[in-house]
Amino acid sequence: MNYKHTLLLVEDEIESGEMLANFLELNEYKVYWAKDGKEAYKFIDDHANELELAILDIMVPYHDGKEICTHIRNHPVVNEIPVLFLTARDEEQDEIEGLELGGDDYIKKPASLNLIKAHVESQLRRQNPEKSNWLQYDHVYLDTDAKEMYIHEEKVDLTHTEYIIAELFFQHPKLVYSRHEILEHISDEEKYIFDRTVDVHIKNLRIKMKDEGKLIKTYRGVGYGFNREYLHK
Repeated sequence: MNYKHTLLLVEDEIESGEMLANFLELNEYKVYWAKDGKEAYKFIDDHANELELAILDIMVPYHDGKEICTHIRNHPVVNEIPVLFLTARDEEQDEIEGLELGGDDYIKKPASLNLIKAHVESQLRRQNPEKSNWLQYDHVYLDTDAKEMYIHEEKVDLTHTEYIIAELFFQHPKLVYSRHEILEHISDEEKYIFDRTVDVHIKNLRIKMKDEGKLIKTYRGVGYGFNREYLHK
C-alpha cells in the first residue's frame, strides 16, 4: 500500500490501540504502534525520518505521554511534528500541562475513530511542507541543509570540514574513498591540506562521535568509508 503519511501511536490498551491503528492504516496512514514509553522512544529513534505526527496516550508505562512529548520536542529530527494527546483523563491540569510541553491538540476518550482522524488531518494540513533533508544511520542524524550532526538529541560540535567528510560517507555508504579522493572532496574547504591531514580530520570526527564513531571504518590499503555492517541494522 502507498501510505500518504506516517504516524506514531502510543497506546497501552490493546483493543483500543489495535482498533485505531487498523482504522488509520485502512485510511492510508502508516502507523508505528508503541504499547509503552520504551517502545515509543525506540520507534522515534529508529524511524525519525518517517514520522509526521504523534498520537500519545498520557497514561502509558515506563515513559508517560508527557515525557514522550518532551522527548519529541527535544529530538533533532521530529521536534516540529504535531503531537496529539489522546487520554481518558478528564482533568484540566493535564490538558494545560500537555499543551505547555508542546502538544498541539488534546482529544478526550472515548472519541470516535472518525473524530480522531479529523484531528490528525487538521494538524497535518497545518504543517509546513518544507522540511530539512536528513540522513540517518543508527542514532546519528545529519541535517544536510544546516550542515549539522546530531547524536540522539545532542548536537555534535564539528568543524565544517569534519561535517563535509561525514556527509560524504553517509550519502554514499557503499563506497570507500582513498585519502586523495577525500582530499579532492574537501579541497574547496581548506586550501592547504595534505594526505595525512585527512587522517587527523577523521580521527577527530570519530572522537567527537564517541560510541557512534564505529560508523566510520578504515579500510586498510584502500581508505575510509561508512561501516557497511550498519547498513541494514
